[in-house]
Amino acid sequence: MVITLVVIVVALLVAAAVIGFVLERRRRDVLQRRFGPEYDRTVGEAGNRRRGERELVQRQKRHEQLDIRPLDTERAKEYATEWEAAQTRFVDDPHGAVCDADTVIEALMAERGYPVGDFDTQVADLSVEHAEVLQHYRAAHEIATAAAAGDADTEALRRAMVHYRVLFTSLLEDRHEQTEEDGSVTSRRIR
Repeated sequence: MVITLVVIVVALLVAAAVIGFVLERRRRDVLQRRFGPEYDRTVGEAGNRRRGERELVQRQKRHEQLDIRPLDTERAKEYATEWEAAQTRFVDDPHGAVCDADTVIEALMAERGYPVGDFDTQVADLSVEHAEVLQHYRAAHEIATAAAAGDADTEALRRAMVHYRVLFTSLLEDRHEQTEEDGSVTSRRIR
């Protein structure tokens, strides 16, 4: 009887360990799919997987509290026009064009419902839905910071514009609205 009880307890402990492992692996897979390269970056910066994953889960929770809104078609066209103007300005004033690009992106983010101001917070908030383009945003921001200090040549500024364009396109494309059968409007990401 005691041996049977011990076997049952051991079997339950093994089953619990296996279930725990499977659930942890599933959570990791979900985070890796959702955050892509941002998963590896965050885990690496955190120093261990659990801390990094906890950070990513916190980002998701914060993101759920944000009021992220799609743009209507007219506003999207207006932003596209502003972006074209920034790109056109590059020919005569590369540094000014990069500043314009940053301004357009911040305005677009704010209108969509992303908090703006602190770059690290912006990156964390964007990582939940735009993780695949964050390396571009970081690169553009780094070049823009160097340009503000007078340490960026025209080629670097050109690269910044290309990087900013990737984020701009991602934010703008994320505006599609779909009408449901009941007449309600929901946003749906197009990729």
